[in-house]
Amino acid sequence: MMDPDTPPPAPDPTHPHQQPDFLVEMRQDLSDWRQWLARAVVLVHAVAAGLAVVAFTWICEHALAGFAALHRWQPLLPLVWTPAWTAGMAWLTRRFAPGAAGSGIPQVMTVLSGSLDPAQRPRFVSLRLSLAKMLLTAGGLLGGLAIGREGPSVQIAAGVMGAARRWLPPRSALNDNGLMVAGGAAGIAAAFNAPLAGVMFAIEELSKRIEQRSSGLIIAAIVLAGLMAVSVFGNASYFGVIHVPPLSWHLLLPGLLVIVACGLLGGGFARLLHASIVGGGRDRFSAYRERHPVRFAALCGLAIGVLGVASGGLTFGSGYDTTRSLVEGQHSTPLLYVTLRIVATWLAVWSGVPGGIFAPSLAIGAGIGHDVALLTALMDENSAPLIALGMTGFLAAVTQAPMTSFIIVMEMVDGHTMVLSLMAAALGASLISRWICVPLYGALSQAQLRSVAAR
Repeated sequence: MMDPDTPPPAPDPTHPHQQPDFLVEMRQDLSDWRQWLARAVVLVHAVAAGLAVVAFTWICEHALAGFAALHRWQPLLPLVWTPAWTAGMAWLTRRFAPGAAGSGIPQVMTVLSGSLDPAQRPRFVSLRLSLAKMLLTAGGLLGGLAIGREGPSVQIAAGVMGAARRWLPPRSALNDNGLMVAGGAAGIAAAFNAPLAGVMFAIEELSKRIEQRSSGLIIAAIVLAGLMAVSVFGNASYFGVIHVPPLSWHLLLPGLLVIVACGLLGGGFARLLHASIVGGGRDRFSAYRERHPVRFAALCGLAIGVLGVASGGLTFGSGYDTTRSLVEGQHSTPLLYVTLRIVATWLAVWSGVPGGIFAPSLAIGAGIGHDVALLTALMDENSAPLIALGMTGFLAAVTQAPMTSFIIVMEMVDGHTMVLSLMAAALGASLISRWICVPLYGALSQAQLRSVAAR
């Protein structure tokens, strides 16, 4: 029986064009029960990871609907509700699940770094943290915070996939890191109904490469988790469909303006998030956050409540409804929308409550595209391409993951006329962002590793 950890024999140098023997290869593959057991365990957990993200999505949608109902019932209630709820979520996070704070992507990257002892890994990714992440992120949305569920989906799915390790047979070809990569990417695939985006996220952000001997199984797990979301929510984009008219040269300058604006604002936003989260007490606000984290969260919640009330509710929540309305051409936003949502998202992240920035970044990018269309008198069907460029560019600038950002937005576009334009927007905005700030998720992961080493 062939050892699954044993690499395939090297080709005979005297017969460089020797082809494999079909019967021998098939017999070796089918006779290895450990290999088939490992595949079955991974795929079962991939289904479980996909269903966990589906359940998480359902909980978050009900949390958003619950806050919207409260806001409709009493428009001034967020001035009390949001700070109190934010303080409560911050206290619960620090008391019971400190590893669930923030996006969740840096935690998975920290585990993948290989710098942790096996006993330290559950502090960042585990089944327990997955459950806590689901409840605490949904709790933040119930409080009206400008956070998203896509980044947390990465940590949730990684925790579910990581549980597969105890069931794998000895000397399995798939190691712990392979499970983390598959789980994290499966979270993106299921969150966006976009398996291809999950595969690219695994390569671009999590692993940088996928080992050849387990790449097929990892990709199968990612796709299977994504199919769980498709089977429940249908094969449609959560943010709607962008109907793009035939492109013309008069969109070139407005498009370049969108890309440059997204690169500058997205890079500045990522730098602000990094400075706030990894401030380390070097300014008065960070020092107060260190000494009184729950009170600080309450103050952030109060500021978010004031912004939300002042904007008529536009800055509350992840921005799904506003983004969908902009994408479908059914809504217009004030020029201050982008600024207010950037501030609301920054405060939500700074408060320490679990939550991601993917959906808020897409909302901000859509707002930038809308504003440029408004300023250049293109507020008709020609605004759709600029909104698509804005969503791609701002997400790419914040995450510095241009290919993942491009694929996520590409899934929303009806037709392929904008494929090259979206790719150019992602690469251009990401390049500008790299002149302003270091990659955000990698920097946050390094900060987590330093905190572990300091203890």
